[in-house]
Amino acid sequence: MRRGDLGDLAGSVGLGAWTAFGVLAMTVIGNGKPLYGDEDLLSWSVGHRPDVVVALARGLTATGTGVIPYVLCALAGIIAGRTLRRRAVTAALCLGCLGAGQAARYGVMEFVARPRPSRAEWSTHASGWAFPSGHASTAALTAGLLVIAVYFRAPRGRTVLALVFGCWGALVGLTRVYLGVHWFTDVVGGWLFATGWLGMCLCAATWLLPAGFIAGTTHPDQEPTEDHAPQVPGRRGRSRPA
Repeated sequence: MRRGDLGDLAGSVGLGAWTAFGVLAMTVIGNGKPLYGDEDLLSWSVGHRPDVVVALARGLTATGTGVIPYVLCALAGIIAGRTLRRRAVTAALCLGCLGAGQAARYGVMEFVARPRPSRAEWSTHASGWAFPSGHASTAALTAGLLVIAVYFRAPRGRTVLALVFGCWGALVGLTRVYLGVHWFTDVVGGWLFATGWLGMCLCAATWLLPAGFIAGTTHPDQEPTEDHAPQVPGRRGRSRPA
């Protein structure tokens, strides 16, 4: 894929996600109450909590915060790079993307200041405001970086790997609703935020990084040219016989 095409695609997806996120955020601010479906999904979760499933949900939700997402982001950078130096740089860029995204998300949470569901419904620890969900956005952003990495570097089996990473990112967000610490629209907001942030970062990377730095992409000046027949010495300027 050409770098320009990849940048345009990433920018378009990111812009669409930011637009949807902005609409949802303004709806949350203006409504001041749980949105359609939030209370129903929370009520269903509270009523379906066998001990084994709660334990599994707690274990899965723990992978969406702390050091694990950063380790996975570094792994994404190592996968995406072609050489040792590029792997180090790409890993640093992935870590920077996640760290800056988390900082921006904290700012949005403080601005929206949406309360969480009642503590009586919680089955795990939580802190801070609700929108957008931190676990959902962090896991989705990490999963997105892993999907992009395997897409460029693992042509065989990349679909399976992408599905595994995508399912993990989605399930971490859903556990936040199941454990009662977030409304479902908080999780949707986290997914949209992560998609918008990832699209913006990938768009910037395709235009700012040196040509050939991103595996699997080509620079416009590197596009293949027409294959001309070799010249025969002593016959320059003459066409070859049929």
